[in-house]
Amino acid sequence: MSRCLKGVSGLALVAALFLPGVAQAAQKDVSLGPAKAASKALQSTGSDVNDFFPHEVRVHVGDKVRFVPNGFHTVDLPGRRSRKLPLFTPVAQTISGSVDAAGTPFWFNGQRQLGFNRQLLTSAFGKSRNYDGSKGVLSGLPLAQRPKPMTVKFNKTGTFRYFCDVHLGMSGIVRVVSSTSSVPSAAADRRTVSRQVASTLATAKTLQRTPAPGNNTVDVGAQGKGNVSFFAFIPSTLSVPRGTRVTFRMNASTEVHTATTGPGNPESEPQSYLGQIEAGLQGPVLDPRGVFPSDAPGTLAALTPALHGNGFWNSGALDKDSTTRTVPPANSVLFAAPGTYQLFCMIHPFMHATVTVT
Repeated sequence: MSRCLKGVSGLALVAALFLPGVAQAAQKDVSLGPAKAASKALQSTGSDVNDFFPHEVRVHVGDKVRFVPNGFHTVDLPGRRSRKLPLFTPVAQTISGSVDAAGTPFWFNGQRQLGFNRQLLTSAFGKSRNYDGSKGVLSGLPLAQRPKPMTVKFNKTGTFRYFCDVHLGMSGIVRVVSSTSSVPSAAADRRTVSRQVASTLATAKTLQRTPAPGNNTVDVGAQGKGNVSFFAFIPSTLSVPRGTRVTFRMNASTEVHTATTGPGNPESEPQSYLGQIEAGLQGPVLDPRGVFPSDAPGTLAALTPALHGNGFWNSGALDKDSTTRTVPPANSVLFAAPGTYQLFCMIHPFMHATVTVT
């Protein structure tokens, strides 16, 4: 022990041993979404969860929280704001030259292009920040191949709520207490996370039994307690007579989905028409065919294999986030010709439904 403390003055030694306020700052981890093992278990049920793990963490003033990316989430410590930032915002340029397979211009030519919010394109992952509640701290979107954690030092006592700017309703809490107050141990934090994971898994299993809404309505996704989201069309198969109007509506407020039909499978056929649209939603400026409805708002499209030259119809991006009101919560289409129609979500292309028209 004497060798370890060699060169430390008596006063410094007393401070290090007996004054917790001058001891080295501690650090706790918060996972953005469930860790890999828990995520795999959730995905086996067709679900995922939009939450921070642990949802609430308690630290001493001067301590650090390491926000570990697991999934497509952000950390938004908002400063004096009271709500999250919008994920999508109009960009400067307008849409031009976008035509369908028949060569007819889409209605959204002349509209402002949509893209990811520019404020979210600057990444702080892999960096360190300080936070006292007076000025916001943003992680930005985790666009790197393997983003590293963002570490934040909390310099003021208080209760600080933070958000994910991708998923509406996803928030967490950091409680910062004085150096003389107690905080949970690492083992206690692990137990908290284990209970949180168990609760989300139980919710995910119940979502597998979500009933269909009926009345020729298809729910695009479902949501349960703790921001657990079920990634499926409900029902996933529907049979209707020709001339039936079917409504596709969002039923998961923390996600953004589409209901889209056309040539190809966007998950397994990347060079197909739908595959190219899905790929066009990966960059900072989004393919308008993927985010805008294929037909002008207020128009009930009549879907046949010839619509837009190749049987293309898109609900447009659907969500319930009031900060992106250019994105509606539902859309409808009239199935005007017999046949079998395959529908996908362009944002989560593994989501698939079949509508059979007789």
